[in-house]
Amino acid sequence: MKIDISDFRVREGDQVDLKKWPTDVKPICSSSEHYKKHLTHHVEKLTALQRLHYASRQCAILLIFQAMDAAGKDGAIRHVMSGVNPQGCEVFSFKQPSATELLHDFLWRTSCDLPERGRIGIFNRSYYEEVLITRVHPKILHNEGLPEALLLESAIWKDRYRSIVDFERHLHANGTLILKFYLHLSKDEQRKRFIARIDDPEKNWKFSMADVKERGYWNAYMTAFEECLTATTTTHVPWYVVPADDKDNARLIVSQVVVDTMEALNMRYPRTTPEREHELKMIRKELLA
Repeated sequence: MKIDISDFRVREGDQVDLKKWPTDVKPICSSSEHYKKHLTHHVEKLTALQRLHYASRQCAILLIFQAMDAAGKDGAIRHVMSGVNPQGCEVFSFKQPSATELLHDFLWRTSCDLPERGRIGIFNRSYYEEVLITRVHPKILHNEGLPEALLLESAIWKDRYRSIVDFERHLHANGTLILKFYLHLSKDEQRKRFIARIDDPEKNWKFSMADVKERGYWNAYMTAFEECLTATTTTHVPWYVVPADDKDNARLIVSQVVVDTMEALNMRYPRTTPEREHELKMIRKELLA
């Protein structure tokens, strides 16, 4: 079964209204066994593509995940990337900025962790936090040490959107392929997942009172996400709004996007030169002797 990833892509120029984007869609698979088989197929494809990507070093690949708490970012990363060689992939999770990071521009700390060609980098949250949580909680912005003249809320978000778009355009032009996923979770499903974390002793560690506090800003976050997605989706670096109420569906959609995008690169293993081919034949002859 082929998933049409264009159904989830935000096109440049679209005005995003998240109420019109579903948080749940018809199950892609008819059973848990069907789901496991489908995901395994994706993982096997991704494993082969990642091996080719690592060998060809044609470009770098960066996956960005943004979402509300409990939307399933960790699970999506863990399941989709389960077959990828750790030598060719790194995951970074960006929390509250350190004192050193606050002394730099808001793109600096993530820039240090960008993947090199041939590798896959995964950002579990990213520089987008600076136009999401920072927008919902303006006090964070005022603690970043910026000059007062730059703190005008009428301009700073547009300036940051422009900085992000320019930054991603620069990365794209220099060989970094960026895939951006917003896992679109409903408020009711988040409530159910919070309760599950409380009820299951093995999931207690996942739950924080801060999560409940942030839930109180739900509408503000939706507005921030809508404006962010609208302003920063582009033809070359689009956002994918992934319905996240069904974790299985979400993982299959994410994996399909990654597989389709990597297949479109038409990668090849490095070709052997005549000189190298001659050298290898001589080495083989020596080993056989």
